[in-house]
Amino acid sequence: MSKVFKLAVATVAGFVAGILVAPKSGKETRADLKRTAGEAKKAATEGGKTIKRSADVASKEAVAFGRSAKASAEKIAAEAAELGGEARTRAKRVSDDAVKTAKNVKTDAEKHFKNPS
Repeated sequence: MSKVFKLAVATVAGFVAGILVAPKSGKETRADLKRTAGEAKKAATEGGKTIKRSADVASKEAVAFGRSAKASAEKIAAEAAELGGEARTRAKRVSDDAVKTAKNVKTDAEKHFKNPS
């Protein structure tokens, strides 16, 4: 058994034992039991409301976080696409320059070997 469950059982047993040995009349004991049960019910209701409010807040925060994460991911994807486009453009430019330079070197070499002045 968990420690929390054992503690709850011991608390209830102590409460019942206290009521049974208390020097009160049956009418007073029933009134105390009714009052205590009402307080327990009220506490449970308030606890439930608190849990529901906390769950609502956590849910709203999770939704907001999800939206933020989605927006960030979309922004990163857009930037990556843009950078990819720039990289392709620059690579094409470098490739074209390399081809042009190779042609110029070939032309110069052919001139030099045909006319070794």
